[in-house]
Amino acid sequence: MGAPGSHEFTVRDSTTVYSGAILALRLDQVVMPSGEAQREVVSKHGAVAILARDEQGRIALVRQYRHPIQRRLLELPAGLLDGGPEESPLDAAQRELAEEAGLAAGSWRTLVDLVSSAGFCDEATRVFLAEDLRAVDSGPRHHEEADLEVLWLSLEDAVAAALSGEIVNASTVAGVLAAAEVLRSGVELRAPDAPWIDRPRRFTGRQ
Repeated sequence: MGAPGSHEFTVRDSTTVYSGAILALRLDQVVMPSGEAQREVVSKHGAVAILARDEQGRIALVRQYRHPIQRRLLELPAGLLDGGPEESPLDAAQRELAEEAGLAAGSWRTLVDLVSSAGFCDEATRVFLAEDLRAVDSGPRHHEEADLEVLWLSLEDAVAAALSGEIVNASTVAGVLAAAEVLRSGVELRAPDAPWIDRPRRFTGRQ
C-alpha cells in the first residue's frame, strides 16, 4: 500500500446486469489499496439545465411531476443529452429550453457543472446561464411534460425558495445560488463550450 493519494484504482472486471432506456447498472471489480471490492455503478446520459434570465431579472422555472418521488417539483428547464453522440451540451440546452419553456436565447454561458451522486452514479449536469431571451414555439408535449407549468420568479425569490426547501432539485438549487453569486461578485463565467471533464459518455456509447 502506497502513500495516501497515490493508489491507481483500476477495474479488473465489469459486468452490465441491466440496461434500459435511460440508465444501465454494472458491477465493477475495483482494485483498492487493501485488495479488491465490488462497486455497483449506475450509468446514465449526461444532462443539461438552463437558468434563463430575462431583462427584468426574472428566471424561468417549470413545475412538473417527478414519478420517483411522486410529486411536482419546481425546477430549471432541463433534459438529457440523449440526442446522439454528436449533440453538444449547448445544442441539448437550446433544444430543452425551447421544448420546456418555449424560449430561445441570444447569449449562453456555462454557469456551473455538477456531479450528482458520485458514490454510485456517473450522472453529471452542466447548468447554463441563458440571457437575451425570446419566445419560440415549444411544440407538442408528451407524458409528464404535457402537464408542465412555466413560472417566472425573481432571482431573489428563487434563492429564498431554495433556502426554504421549496426548491429541492439539485441542479436548480446549484444554478440559482451560482447565478446569485455571479450577480453579486461579477465573476467571469466560462464559455458555453468550455471543457467538461466529467461529461458521461459510457451509457451513450453502449447504444
